[in-house]
Amino acid sequence: MAATSGIGVSPELTKAFSDAVETKNTRFIKVIIRDESLVSIASLPVAKSLSEDLVQLQEYLEDKEPCYILARLDDPPSEWLMISYVPDFANVRDKMLYASTRGSLAKSLGSTVFTDSLFATSKADVTSEAYEAHKRHQAAPKPLSAREQEMENIKAVEREAGNSYEGSSARKNHIGQRVGLSWSSEAEDAVKGLSSLDDSRIVILKIEPSTETLELHSFADVTVDNLSSSIPSDEPSFAFYAWSNSYSQAGGDIVFIYSCPTTSPVRYRMLYSSAAMSTYLAVKDFLAETGSTFPLATKRVETSDPMELDEAFIKAGLNLDGPASTVANNARQDDPAKPSFAKPRGPARRR
Repeated sequence: MAATSGIGVSPELTKAFSDAVETKNTRFIKVIIRDESLVSIASLPVAKSLSEDLVQLQEYLEDKEPCYILARLDDPPSEWLMISYVPDFANVRDKMLYASTRGSLAKSLGSTVFTDSLFATSKADVTSEAYEAHKRHQAAPKPLSAREQEMENIKAVEREAGNSYEGSSARKNHIGQRVGLSWSSEAEDAVKGLSSLDDSRIVILKIEPSTETLELHSFADVTVDNLSSSIPSDEPSFAFYAWSNSYSQAGGDIVFIYSCPTTSPVRYRMLYSSAAMSTYLAVKDFLAETGSTFPLATKRVETSDPMELDEAFIKAGLNLDGPASTVANNARQDDPAKPSFAKPRGPARRR
């Protein structure tokens, strides 16, 4: 699956939104996914301010059915707020479907028109009070800009690494102590959804650098033969692959795949590298909570070129090429006098 679910905007929705933008009389448009398409099923007129008009939405929101609400802002009225309403009681597949379609909806209708977004998991999140709290949060001064935070992170690594080649070990220490990232509810639900599978599915996560949050990029049912084409080849990502196979006693494994193409900017490499361990441990906890059918593999698979991902590559990364290694171990046990392979010494450390 690509970066989105592949679900497109219907011509009727495109026209309805275009008319609403032009006339400026519409406050809300309710959008749902129906028959693999995004369609408009209701619209509400502008009555008072946006904050006051939100009360109209309560009867249009369902306790278990996700939807999108396109809401016209007051100032300026040419800009819109996208509300992603995904209630806690919705099923996991709907949660993932709406999460992976949100970007396609905004892009198809015009990303520049949507200058704000709101994520709601209950009707209480779509009230006047909740919206005012959202605006206060948006207006609150940030401690550091994304660029300033990035520079601070780089300086911290440089201070720890010093000017010698011993900096590599210092950098590892810095990475190991990093606090785990925040998780979006869609990303968490998608990973937890892997626990009940007995076939092959992949969940791909990406880091939103400005908030250091793990976001759901995509999910799909994928065979190991099609694995390489499912992972982005132009930017880093974390993937968790529920792989049904005959090598595991449980009938499959959930494999953590860390992909970081060589063309990725240095700051992204640092961010993903430092977050890999905490992400793995978080998923381990999620799967333990839900009682996963497949175990989380103890080894992770890393690649700089997703196109090399196939069954042989995954087996090698997880040390599943058992027969050859077993024979070698037995040979050493049968002949204790036979020396084992000695790892060659590395080059002398430069000073």
